[in-house]
Amino acid sequence: MALMFLNGGGMRGGPLHHQLRDTPLLCTASSAPKYRYFSVGDRFPAMYEVGPGGGSVLGEVYDLPLTVLRDHLMPAEPAELELGVIELTDGAACLATVLRASYVDSPELVDITEYGDWRAYLAAKESGGR
Repeated sequence: MALMFLNGGGMRGGPLHHQLRDTPLLCTASSAPKYRYFSVGDRFPAMYEVGPGGGSVLGEVYDLPLTVLRDHLMPAEPAELELGVIELTDGAACLATVLRASYVDSPELVDITEYGDWRAYLAAKESGGR
């Protein structure tokens, strides 16, 4: 089992949530304020650690069996993401999918750090914001 921080389609109600195979939610949490948060072509979000100048990202933490991570969740993730370790606001470490460094300059990226929440960003877009 491993703590897994999800901040996009794997969260409750998201299109990838079924990949968790009924793994129970432990808690909602926020990352330490050291990440830039991007929309990748409005298809999915991506975190990238920058240190100072970053923000917090809202997500959900699951105690995920490694076989579920290997066999279900990671194969469903887009090529722009990779497995990494992030820091939560309380200092705890969690696995998360993060933006691959090779995609940092992609023209598909829109910085949504000010939202810090994928669902809030999508709601703002729907209501005509951004």
